[in-house]
Amino acid sequence: MKNIMLILVVLTLISCKSKEGGYVCTPCDLPCDGIAFSEAGICPHCNMALIKQSDLQKEKELKVNKIDIQEGSGVFLIEGGNGKKGNSIKVYYHRPKNFKSDSKVLLVIPGAGRNGNSYRDAWIKESEEYGVLILSPMYAEEDYAFEDYHLCGLMYDLNLKNSIDRIEGTNIVKLDETKLTYKVNENRKQWIFEDFDRIFDLTVKAINSEQTKYDIFGHSAGGQILHRFALFQPDSKADRILASNSGFYTLPDFNTDLPFGIKNTPLNQQDLKSSLSKKLILFIGELDNANETGGTLLRSVTADKQGLHRFERALYFYNQTKAIAEEKEFNFNWDLKIIPNVGHNHIKMGDAAAEYLYANRNE
Repeated sequence: MKNIMLILVVLTLISCKSKEGGYVCTPCDLPCDGIAFSEAGICPHCNMALIKQSDLQKEKELKVNKIDIQEGSGVFLIEGGNGKKGNSIKVYYHRPKNFKSDSKVLLVIPGAGRNGNSYRDAWIKESEEYGVLILSPMYAEEDYAFEDYHLCGLMYDLNLKNSIDRIEGTNIVKLDETKLTYKVNENRKQWIFEDFDRIFDLTVKAINSEQTKYDIFGHSAGGQILHRFALFQPDSKADRILASNSGFYTLPDFNTDLPFGIKNTPLNQQDLKSSLSKKLILFIGELDNANETGGTLLRSVTADKQGLHRFERALYFYNQTKAIAEEKEFNFNWDLKIIPNVGHNHIKMGDAAAEYLYANRNE
């Protein structure tokens, strides 16, 4: 029986082969390594993200902080930020044919899959259409745990193993907040947000760009990162911040602990005033509701106060923050955009984001 199963696996792998120049799975020391696929996506055998064969060869030759951005798609490597300098971050890019020194720069922050390659690929059409340089960083899960990525390095020493329970057959993860322990990281330089300006600065220097600001889009876990980015890093060089389909939110509430509020964080009222003046646009798919099974949805006592699904939680976050701004008489420059007929889909949300940012716009 084992021999029969092995033969079936081999035949399946062979059937997946495509022409040269296709896609291969991220190296995982399994038989599917090196098998070529015709389209980008997820390897059906090991569930790793598929990458272009040309990217794989280039990745083997990468040197940290040696940035060479040629026309078309590619990848470069930068060192990790403070507290992570021993690690590295791959940045997948697409430079359009009509790129000029004054062309826009867009950072695209992946979801929980950390698949910067396929997020980059999803923006190639828009990159060429609007002449926008795409940069999508990949944070390897072995180097950047949940607290480093989703929670942006704001917390550490999380006791997640003993406080969460995955509900089999669903996309739900339940959190027992009474068992959750952690420490607040007060060192702003160690938060993931520092990386975004650094990626931008290294890039504009390498390509002699005239840009002084960048746009940034993130979906799902990327959306979580970006609403926290606007909240905790108001002095960034980011211009328009599009946070799409976040699973749950950190509210600007000084009475609620992380990760749902900002109690005991280094933020103060002046920081909050600056944060609310940033151009944060909450993007939410109309169908990312109770019927959506894509992605992972956190359920807990405090998370459920925001709503029972992503659509409700986005509305709650926006309305609560707007009320706080009005109470404190702070300028409120955030916005909410509902994308009709779209659920938890980063490609369709990206299409809507590209149209919002660059179609018929001159700013």
